[in-house]
Amino acid sequence: MREISLADMPGLVGTEVGVSDWIMVDQPMINMFADATHDHQFIHVDEQRAKAESPFGGTIAHGFLTLSLLSAMNFDCVPKVREQIMGINYGFDRIRFMSPVKNGTRIRGHFTLADARFRGAGMMMTTYDVSVEIENERKPAMTATWVTIVQFDPKDRPEGV
Repeated sequence: MREISLADMPGLVGTEVGVSDWIMVDQPMINMFADATHDHQFIHVDEQRAKAESPFGGTIAHGFLTLSLLSAMNFDCVPKVREQIMGINYGFDRIRFMSPVKNGTRIRGHFTLADARFRGAGMMMTTYDVSVEIENERKPAMTATWVTIVQFDPKDRPEGV
C-alpha cells in the first residue's frame, strides 16, 4: 500500500499500515547526534567507559535519536495520502523508552493508524501508535502515540465528511 486517498483513511483505523526497513544505529550516527544536541554523556560516546561502567556493555543511542528516526521510518513505510499537500508533525501524546538501542544494532518502526479525523476544511488529524523494534530483541526500544496533520486542498475533501 504505497498510496491511499483521504476517503480511505478512516477505514484503516486500527490496522498496521506500515513496517519500515531496518535502520542501523552505529557509533558514527550516535556521535553525530551527540554533536548536534550537545549531549555527550559517556554512555553514548565513550565506548571504553560505557563498556566498563554502564550496565549496557557498551554505548547506547540517545532516546531522542531513536525518536527522531521515526520521521525516516514513517516516510519509508506509511502510505502516502494522494491529496496531501504537506504533512505537519503535531506532536506526541505519549512516548516511552522501553529498552536501550545498543551501538551496532538495527531498529525498525511499526505504525498502526489509531485515529483519522477531518478537522477544518483542509486538514485531517491522524494518530499513529508506533513501536520501534530492536532486531533480535523481545522488548521494543520505544513506543509512542504520534499525532500528525495531513494538509490538503479543501476541494479534495471527500463528500459527506
